Amino acid sequence: MVCLPRERDCGHFNNEELLEIGRKVIIMEAEELSRLSCSVGMEIVEAARIIQNCEGRLVVVGMGKSGIIGRKIAATLASLGTPSFFLHAAEAAHGDLGMVCREDVGLFISHSGNSEEILKVLPFFRRIGAPIIAITGNEESPLAKNCDVFLYAPIDREADPLNLAPTSSTTVQLALGDALAGVLTRMRNIEDEDFALFHPSGSLGRKLLLKVEDVMGSGSNLPVVPGGSTVGEALFEITSKGYGATTVVDDKGILMGIFTDGDLRRLIESKGYSCMAMAIEEVMTRNPSVISPSKLAAEAVRIMEEKEISVLVAVDDGKPSGMVHLHELLKAGVA
Repeated sequence: MVCLPRERDCGHFNNEELLEIGRKVIIMEAEELSRLSCSVGMEIVEAARIIQNCEGRLVVVGMGKSGIIGRKIAATLASLGTPSFFLHAAEAAHGDLGMVCREDVGLFISHSGNSEEILKVLPFFRRIGAPIIAITGNEESPLAKNCDVFLYAPIDREADPLNLAPTSSTTVQLALGDALAGVLTRMRNIEDEDFALFHPSGSLGRKLLLKVEDVMGSGSNLPVVPGGSTVGEALFEITSKGYGATTVVDDKGILMGIFTDGDLRRLIESKGYSCMAMAIEEVMTRNPSVISPSKLAAEAVRIMEEKEISVLVAVDDGKPSGMVHLHELLKAGVA
């Protein structure tokens, strides 16, 4: 590693000037993306259709900084249901091409389109009949002229002060890859639940996979009293089940209302302890907020936040089948 003298670390620039250089890099890259959004055409749809109809996998081929972008594009597409993997161009020419089948599609990424390692891999895909999609900023390059679909990724200049380091070029490549992923997502009608299947671990999977029925208290754990009960009987049910509330049902088991510990506190403040003998139907909350047990737990959190409540009744065919508390959702990592 070459170490520059300390006096060259910041040169003659002060902090404000250095900050402006950093901001200028961001602005320049944003301008390149704006131009790209205006120039991209139906070729990206054509590329997406080739990938959609692929019976194998998408093989993303790259080298150097473009290779790093290729890894990210392959990972993004895989997370959206497109079987994809990254193939390092140099390693490909030394045996890794054995991973590629004729049913696959190649996505080649090279800013210059002249990379020696990339061009060595190209004939193999041609030989086995695998379609080739190319992302390059050079429309006259061998890569651009020897692919089935060409995604043009031109830039006016790199964003670094020397106009040398891959900055604008890799940003544009990444954006094209993300755009391709977006088109494919719509083509395949990928929904939240589908996305969650590829992300079962972590908070994302919990939010998109966990349903109300997975966390609610049901059966003997469901607090429930008949409509003819007293407030005192409802209080016993509330304290014994630990949800801070109880459902109230009619003689057919249909939900009539809900009575919470908050309702009880307010009732005691206004009526005193004599309220314990009152009929629960007189003081319960009718038409409470409910949710289907098959709904996502994240939807339950949204309703609770919107209504400013801490418990929600799960209802099936008008009958309470469970109760979920905000604390349970927090513990499950959904909220």
